[in-house]
Amino acid sequence: MQRVFAPLPDGVYPANDTPAYRSSARRAPREPAVLAPHTASETLGPRPGAERLVAGLGDLTRPAGARGEALGQRLLVHGRVTDERGRPERRALVEVWQANAAGRYLHDGDRHDAPLDPNFTGRGAVLTDDDGRYEFLTIEPGVYPWGNHHNAWRPRHIHFSLFGAAWATRLVTQMYFPGDPTLPFDPIFMGIADVAARERLVSHFDLERTQPDYALAFRFDIVLRGALDTPWEAPA
Repeated sequence: MQRVFAPLPDGVYPANDTPAYRSSARRAPREPAVLAPHTASETLGPRPGAERLVAGLGDLTRPAGARGEALGQRLLVHGRVTDERGRPERRALVEVWQANAAGRYLHDGDRHDAPLDPNFTGRGAVLTDDDGRYEFLTIEPGVYPWGNHHNAWRPRHIHFSLFGAAWATRLVTQMYFPGDPTLPFDPIFMGIADVAARERLVSHFDLERTQPDYALAFRFDIVLRGALDTPWEAPA
């Protein structure tokens, strides 16, 4: 049986051509989208999973081969991945990547003059459990300049990539932090017109899961498809 997803309200996804996000003008499609109905390949086909994982990828503070621990405030990032009806997405692949505590990525294209951390790669991956839950131990990412406009700074964020029950539930998004003063000035975050959808990208501080004298906890729940869908990370 083919799954039928609830339609998304206008404004949940940013427009493909978002003028404030300058690079979207070069990437945005010039023609209207063509509807391609889902087939069994999209709804029931194989998905990446356990074969992509090795031990320890849920702990970004001590990557394989590192001689010490990553610098920065430790964070326990956790949450639940569900479908449009609130049912758990079991064994979903959840991948993350982020800047280090100084706001720099371990990537050749990052020319920010902040220091690199030899004990931090910024990459992790886990599978959700039978209740759709996941967790990562990481460090708080730094804010960094990105050249989109005058005095442009990207808020603290962690990138997420998810594969749900099928290719049709593929999601790439970003998790932000509550109270970040740069959020109202970020055209990627503000490119989502629907305020309620935008707020679904902001994590919640979790004192109960916070580990005394060790790590702050933030909860970030994710919905794959449906009216309460977690928005994609950016326009085209």
